Amino acid sequence: MKPEEFIQLKAFARIDGALLALFWLSSFIFYIQGLSNPIMGIVSFILAVSSPFYAATRLRIFRDNIRDGIISFRRAAAYYALMFFYASALFAIAQYIYFEFLDNGYLVNTYTQMLNGEEAQIILKNYDITQQQINDNLEVLRQTSPITFALNFMTINIMTGIVLSFPVGLIMKRDRAK
Repeated sequence: MKPEEFIQLKAFARIDGALLALFWLSSFIFYIQGLSNPIMGIVSFILAVSSPFYAATRLRIFRDNIRDGIISFRRAAAYYALMFFYASALFAIAQYIYFEFLDNGYLVNTYTQMLNGEEAQIILKNYDITQQQINDNLEVLRQTSPITFALNFMTINIMTGIVLSFPVGLIMKRDRAK
């Protein structure tokens, strides 16, 4: 790959990474809303599960429109992984802002309410989970800093992108234009 081609690949991966970050941000917003509205939770789940397919679609558009329908496995995998990297960085910033300035304990308080409910208590009792274990875990969650949340999710998203880049790269590679 020539330096100009790598610059082009990174530039388009940044754009598609920003779009993927918006996709994830939508899913995250629906998740937060889904804590009090189950329909929103379902929408969040659908968006989260479909995001790798959305990213593959963006890769296909890059291949077909920018690369004239031809892309190697290596370039396709790199594009997909870079797209996840850029999206993860942007999404981590958004999550940090949410947890630092907007959440004000909403997430942990909602989990606390759910886990202290009668239905949850029955389920937890069936799994031999004590109230002390729940309280200890909720306290750890309360003490987790916003930057730790954001960095943990960023690491998970980057690793997911790297792992998925191999099968997606194999599927999307094309040696000659159609």
